[in-house]
Amino acid sequence: MNPGRCLLACLMTAGLGAQSPPEALRATAERLKVEAFRTNGAYEDLAWLCDRIGHRLSGSPQLDEAIRWAHTRLLAAGLSNVHLEPVMVPHWVRGREAAALLQPTPHRINLLGLGGSVGTPPGGLTADVLVVGSFDELDRLGASAKGRIVLFDVPYKGYGPTVAYRHDGAAKAARHGAVAALVRSVGPVSLDTPHTGLMDYVPGVPRIPAAAVTIETATQMRRMQQRGERIQMRLEMGAKTLPDAPSANVVAEIRGTEKPEEVIILSGHLDSWDVGQGAQDDGAGCVMAMEAARLIQSLGLKPRRTIRVVLWTNEENGLRGGLAYRDAHRAEFGNIIAAVEADHGAERVKAFHLELTKVSEEARISALASMKDTLGALMAPFGVTFQLGGSGADVSPMVAEGVPGIGVEHAGKHYFDVHHTEADTFDKVNKDDLAFNAAALATFAFALAQSDLRFR
Repeated sequence: MNPGRCLLACLMTAGLGAQSPPEALRATAERLKVEAFRTNGAYEDLAWLCDRIGHRLSGSPQLDEAIRWAHTRLLAAGLSNVHLEPVMVPHWVRGREAAALLQPTPHRINLLGLGGSVGTPPGGLTADVLVVGSFDELDRLGASAKGRIVLFDVPYKGYGPTVAYRHDGAAKAARHGAVAALVRSVGPVSLDTPHTGLMDYVPGVPRIPAAAVTIETATQMRRMQQRGERIQMRLEMGAKTLPDAPSANVVAEIRGTEKPEEVIILSGHLDSWDVGQGAQDDGAGCVMAMEAARLIQSLGLKPRRTIRVVLWTNEENGLRGGLAYRDAHRAEFGNIIAAVEADHGAERVKAFHLELTKVSEEARISALASMKDTLGALMAPFGVTFQLGGSGADVSPMVAEGVPGIGVEHAGKHYFDVHHTEADTFDKVNKDDLAFNAAALATFAFALAQSDLRFR
């Protein structure tokens, strides 16, 4: 049978079924919400993670400690099959960083090296700066970049379109003979706080140091260049990449009572960049997943399908956790009902995005309609809607092979204000929002576990 038609036929028969009347589910949703606000367990867990462990870059002692902590917390919550799934991860170390403008107006510059960057030569480097506003402008100027530090001063126009300059800027600049690359921080505001993140090199192209400067610094140097002033800068970076290090995904379950082989994954990534506390990215997503399962467990609820918590390692600079999970669990892909990932901060949940691959557009639309029919009324009191869209980076290796992915969309008004910066700290998290989110995720997961809904 045509896969799309098969999916449509399955969806036509999907529903909550007699085993879970809507009235009971609505009462359960209210109980979950009351318990989430009574205990504020997600908030307390996130406070501990941020205050006592802090940022958690792959390969660091802090990530190792966070993995042990999460394992202990899931055991204490009474979940079953709590275990670690080993993964080897990249181990990049920032080292000492310093930068200063030497001409035309000497002063210190705030910057953060980009993840994966090489360091400067011993003692640093000094060079003139060329400011460009796009890859096209760099190509037009061509030889003007030789021997200089290229700064990509690109205004923020959404994360996706702008992050390409952070990821690809060093390789593009090196092709023209630049000795280093800088990128304007990828975010709508700065408050003189630079934004780091992953960059990459291209085989056969020289590897040059790459770092982010603040919006304030980037726009200042743009003005200097427009006035015809010489911009000279000194840059020192001690970045280096060490051999891969051992790490692990953390896994725990509430075993299904009737269809234990059918699995709903709730997940977030436990690693973060080596600045701030990793509160929004993605401590919040991890404690949401943990708390959702804990709420279901603590109320004695018995899902028909298995609800599995997965806390990923190495989302930020390698995706090794998601790739390893894909390889280890490929045999059960047909029984993974949905792989949910929360990785967009702690503000209130607004929507769940359904991502389906290897099916027709008609099948995607029909699957979304069935999702709305089955779960929409239950989630309406949370103000949560269902849409087609992307799921998440860690689940993407599975989703690419046909596993249904579900991404969690938050209000996101201030997420990119602090994303990948020293300002990603616990004080930015609202206690009520986090309790609300945990209750919404628990309700969604439990209702999906009780239903016969399948997206394939």
